[in-house]
Amino acid sequence: MDKILKLFALVVLLNSQTFFAQSQIASQQEIALKKSQAETQKIVKENQNKLDDKIKALKKEQKELESKKKDLDKSESKLKTTREKISKMEVENQKIEKKINTNSVSDVEVQKQKLKIKENEVTIQKLKLTQITQEKELEKALSAI
Repeated sequence: MDKILKLFALVVLLNSQTFFAQSQIASQQEIALKKSQAETQKIVKENQNKLDDKIKALKKEQKELESKKKDLDKSESKLKTTREKISKMEVENQKIEKKINTNSVSDVEVQKQKLKIKENEVTIQKLKLTQITQEKELEKALSAI
């Protein structure tokens, strides 16, 4: 019976040591899990901050691009208007020249019409200079994009 009691005590002792070892392992696993979760939360927060910064930068870049596109559209519109004015003035000059050549009008009227043609030509030259400036602005707006 003494042997049985010793054997029983040994089994109880081994069981308690096993229980103690298992609780230590569980405790260590909990600690490791908590560390892992804390590290994961830290990484998630860092990544979220990085994403927020990138989003801000992209929004800023988008606003800049929208502004540049607006400038580009404005430049294209100005250039188109100038080209239309030049074309209109050239057509007007052709009409005046045709009128001078086909109608029998007085010398004074011819002189007035020729003066009008010269004024239109000066205006056309000014518009062409404006056109060149606008083309440069358009090129600048295109290169900015």
